[in-house]
Amino acid sequence: MDNLDPKLIDAVNREVEARRDDAVRLLQELVRVPSTTGEEGAVQEKVEHAFRGRGLEVDVWEARPEEVEPYRDHVGEQECYEGRQNVAGVRRGRGGGRSLLLNAHMDTVVPGDPEAWGHDPLGGELVGDRIYGRGSCDMKGGLVTHLAALDALEAAGVELMGDVTVAATVGEENGGLGALSAVLRGYRADAALITEPTRLRLVPAQGGSLVFRLTVPGRSAHAAVRDEGVSALEKFVPLFEALRGLERERNSSLSHPLYDHLENKAPINIGVVRAGNWASTVPEGLVAEGRAGLIPGEEVETFKEQVLELLSDVANRDPWLREHPPVLEWFGGQFAPSEVPQDAPICEAVKRAHVLAAGEDPTVEGVSYGADMRLFIRFGGTPCVMYGAGDVRDAHAPDEHISVPDLVTATKTVALLISDWCGVARRAI
Repeated sequence: MDNLDPKLIDAVNREVEARRDDAVRLLQELVRVPSTTGEEGAVQEKVEHAFRGRGLEVDVWEARPEEVEPYRDHVGEQECYEGRQNVAGVRRGRGGGRSLLLNAHMDTVVPGDPEAWGHDPLGGELVGDRIYGRGSCDMKGGLVTHLAALDALEAAGVELMGDVTVAATVGEENGGLGALSAVLRGYRADAALITEPTRLRLVPAQGGSLVFRLTVPGRSAHAAVRDEGVSALEKFVPLFEALRGLERERNSSLSHPLYDHLENKAPINIGVVRAGNWASTVPEGLVAEGRAGLIPGEEVETFKEQVLELLSDVANRDPWLREHPPVLEWFGGQFAPSEVPQDAPICEAVKRAHVLAAGEDPTVEGVSYGADMRLFIRFGGTPCVMYGAGDVRDAHAPDEHISVPDLVTATKTVALLISDWCGVARRAI
């Protein structure tokens, strides 16, 4: 696209700054509405109201089990579909420009122990330059940058050539139900931007994230004669050590230019272990649940086969496990890795917009976590990148927060990206 008029750039940046307090208030309102995954309905009502108040063409819908069934491995089993509406709003352009889809998920993880927080998890408190609360960073702040950017363009009298769609979706934290449903409903564009908390860094590559369950059998016995039993916990130890060894081997052999700087670019974590039922009884079974990371370029099924072969080899070397093999299951949403070329048009456009907003080139990096980005690329045929305010290290943690100055910078970047990507038909003032 043609370079933006310097006067338009200045006007857009000024309008973003002038609406800083409005953006803060909107984010506070959203944070104060709990929206744990599966319970997003109330916050989406507020989102719908915000969309309609901006004159967007609004579409509200719930994902349907039958449409999702062919993609169940990608988004996981869902306990419910009702009361979990997705909301999309479209601002039509005059025509002749490129289309852009802006996405943010409205679901959050649970706040956790309130005693671990120094601020009310649902308070939306503004302390200094930070807004605190669950979802402030991940990623209700991301939706606010979209809406605040559109507000600034409206105030600056900018009429666009291409269409802009804002999609507020549900279920990202457990697989991406809402984003998938949006794609299946036809929400695709010439490019997409997800405002995940990337520390204002351009992310053209997201890692994969696979969740697994390992069930290890044992044989119970009284602890006084424990040698007559078989401890499932003790049988789990070599399996655990083998997974640790696989993690080390993968980190030494896998290579990707956006991940090679990471000390652990493909982590394997055991997050839950349940074993036994009585202190004086040999544990007759153990269930371990974990998460394995992949980097772009890896195939999910190939990795699954590698893990199964590894655990089978360990089991075959143990007389008990050879006769009573552990069971490996993959469950939940399986986040495949995904990427777009670093020189893709949408990447170059985000870089230009960031420079105009922040005065410097953005850092470009890959991330090791899974996200909805993969769904727009894989099933929507839409080049998709991530860029947003906030730090993923603050997400899911006590005292989750987002920096207001960074929120403003991200809003400027999004507003200028929209102008550059979609094209400016005219500026009324």
